[in-house]
Amino acid sequence: MKVASFNQKLQDWITQQWVIFFGTKINANDYKWLLGPFGKINGIGLKFIEQLSENEQLIIDDAQTNKGLLQSINQLELTSIELNKLSKNVIDFYENTSNYNFELKVKWNPIFKIFGVLLKVLFSNRIEQLNIPMKNTIDSKTLKSKIIYLVNEDSNTLKRIIWLRKFKQSGQVVYSGVYETCLIPNGQKCIKAIFPLPNGSATVILTPTVGENGELILNSSGNKIGDSGFYFLLKDARGNLWTKFIRSFKDKLVVSSENGKLKALQTLTMWNLRVLQFSYTIHANN
Repeated sequence: MKVASFNQKLQDWITQQWVIFFGTKINANDYKWLLGPFGKINGIGLKFIEQLSENEQLIIDDAQTNKGLLQSINQLELTSIELNKLSKNVIDFYENTSNYNFELKVKWNPIFKIFGVLLKVLFSNRIEQLNIPMKNTIDSKTLKSKIIYLVNEDSNTLKRIIWLRKFKQSGQVVYSGVYETCLIPNGQKCIKAIFPLPNGSATVILTPTVGENGELILNSSGNKIGDSGFYFLLKDARGNLWTKFIRSFKDKLVVSSENGKLKALQTLTMWNLRVLQFSYTIHANN
């Protein structure tokens, strides 16, 4: 029987069963480009970092400075023309992300706001993940950003990069995600953001391009499994792996520098309708 594990909250079981019913069973060896760490049932947030380091026998390196989502921008395998065009400030942000913090503004499409409320009530507050503000913000909210490396103690090799973001005022975790690059089946190098969930993950694969003004554009706009896009992944009660590709859901992030000031605009759409928009002002730590 194809069934999710019963040893968890009912709402988690229902959503996982939905992935099994409408999704695709996959083989780990054929989908290494997609797979990443899964969360456990007893919370994500800060607990996940400790659980992952223990499970993979890694050491937590949480020093505050000079840590990036990318060790080098060359990991994206951009063309020489794109690299020469890409803003040096944007490159520094991705190679030294820990040296920056953010001011966040949120703008919801009222049509989709009820789904955000349900997400927050049923999941986000409990698992400390995807805690998106429900109100449109005129004044920005300050996010405290932290890059955490998980390192092999014997070889001192970097194995995992975790980006933890919290509201500075409340300390509430907004996102806790594992970031890495991957090579999707068509040979395109992408950024993969893995947000652990109970017995699974929400994973976004983003294709990088460089805009005319030197901005980095990350797009999850594919049409099928194997493309960039949004995936749910889970492990069922028997240890089988499943994925559901959400074709209708798109994520576009544009990181740019104007007059030496960094900013980012992230737009989430569903069925070609804007669901939510995040505006980030990015500034170096004092």
